[in-house]
Order: sequence, then C-alpha cells, then structure tokens
Amino acid sequence: MKVLISIPAYNEEKSIGAVIDEINSVMKKTKYQYAIAVIDDGSKDKTVEIATQRGAQVVVHPINQGLAEAFRTEIKNFLGSKYDVFVHIDADGQYKAEDIPRLVEEVNKGYDLVLGDRFSGGIEEMPFMKKLGNRVFSKVISEIVKYKVNDCQTGFRAFNRKTAQLPIHSTHTYTQEQIIKAVKEKLKIKEIPTYFRRRDGESRLLKNPFEYAFRAWVNILRIYRDYDPMKFFGRIGITLLIFGFVIGLYLLYLFITTGKVGHLPLTLLTVMLFVMGIQIIIFGFMADMKKES
Repeated sequence: MKVLISIPAYNEEKSIGAVIDEINSVMKKTKYQYAIAVIDDGSKDKTVEIATQRGAQVVVHPINQGLAEAFRTEIKNFLGSKYDVFVHIDADGQYKAEDIPRLVEEVNKGYDLVLGDRFSGGIEEMPFMKKLGNRVFSKVISEIVKYKVNDCQTGFRAFNRKTAQLPIHSTHTYTQEQIIKAVKEKLKIKEIPTYFRRRDGESRLLKNPFEYAFRAWVNILRIYRDYDPMKFFGRIGITLLIFGFVIGLYLLYLFITTGKVGHLPLTLLTVMLFVMGIQIIIFGFMADMKKES
C-alpha cells in the first residue's frame, strides 16, 4: 500500500523541517511505501526551501488562497498520483507523526475516512473559545447528518481514493463538508484517539476569540443551509407565515369585536410577512432543486 502524506503550509519555516523529519523517522519503520507532499500556500518565508531540502514534493500557490483551496490542491495532487491512501496532517507539529500508521491501518482495514479525534486522544493546549467552537461544531454536524462525530474539525485524517473523489466546494468548512458528504454517500467512517500537542508560538487562526465565535456560528448556519436548504429556508418561511397569520387573526378579532376595519401598519406588516414567508419557502425549493442537480 502506497501512502501520500500531505502537509498544507503557510509561513511555517519554524516547524516544517521538524514535521517532515518526524514523519520520515516514523514511516521508515513501517511496511508502507510513502511520500511527503507540501502544499505551500503562498509562503513568504523559507518554507518551500526547507521542505525541498528535506526531500518533500512541493506544490506552490503563487499567492495565499486559504486552507480550503490548499486542501483542494492536495486532493488534486493525490488523485493525479499512484498512491492508495492520503494522509492530511498540519505543518505546525501539533499532531504526532507516530499516529499516522494507526490512521493508515484503519484505511487498510476497509474504512474510507479515518479521523484523528483530539478530544478522545488528549489535548495538551487549546484556547477555550476554539475548543468550545469545535465541540459545538461537532455536535451540530452530528445532528445534521444523524451520525455522531466527536471531532469534525480535526486536520488529521486519512482516506482512500473513493473519499478523495467527493467534490469539496466550501471555502470555509472543507473539513466538515467532507464528513457530511462521506456520510451521505454511506462511506465507512471511523474516529481514533490522537494526541494534540501545544503549538509553539501564536496561532494565526485565532487572534480574536469573539471574531472566531462569530465566524464559527456563521459557518454552522452555512453548513445547515447547504446540507438541507428545504428545511433551513422552510423553517424561516413558515415562522414568518405564522407571525403573519397571528397578526391577521388579531385584525379579524378587532373587526368582529369592535367593527373597526383597517389598522394600516398591522395590515401592511401582515401582507409583508406573508409575502416574505412564501418567497423564502420558494428559495428553499429552488436551492433544494439546485443541490440535487
């Protein structure tokens, strides 16, 4: 079995060399043929130079395009190769290379997607807001797809070519999108405990906890919208229709009890709520049709 270990990197000159060395040290003791690929996402430091010196395959983005686009490049690189198993690991050294063979072995046993579960394996250090966000994300994703996932945002995962062929369109939530589509396609998924080490230096992904929380909730709504648009838009539309109906009943009550006709502001509000509710439900139908096409 041939394994491609892929590392997305952006300005990781302080850690990329040690990560590659650790992977080589572990994988040379296994039965697997392997290669290491570094997807450089527009680094301005010596990331590319160090990775090349260590013998890694290097694919370079001329400019920084973000993790989701780097992931798509990783997948394209894997599918264009002759490797059987893809392993995704971060460049900051927080995941242990010694866990890579454990993930690969599960793919070898027949699982299509194997996730490194940080919450079961142990977290040396993670900011409270990020840990809370990860927990909430995992709970929401599990509820949406009706399949329990303990750590849906883990960047440490292994999968086969079948899983790699699942199209990933998101620019924000590619880790969750892959899980959602794997569940939908009835692929075999497994989580195994993996240890998560403390990062040396400040994280570039979490500078403002309030910004992180806001982006997390926006992403949750985005996932829910894209996964089940009929339910997402339908609930909003029906809520507006109910409010319009209640106000309409109140206007009818005034007419029956007092004989008053009108109350222009409430009448306009009722009409507006009904129109908006119907329009949003139609949006849901259209989005659901587009999703299925």
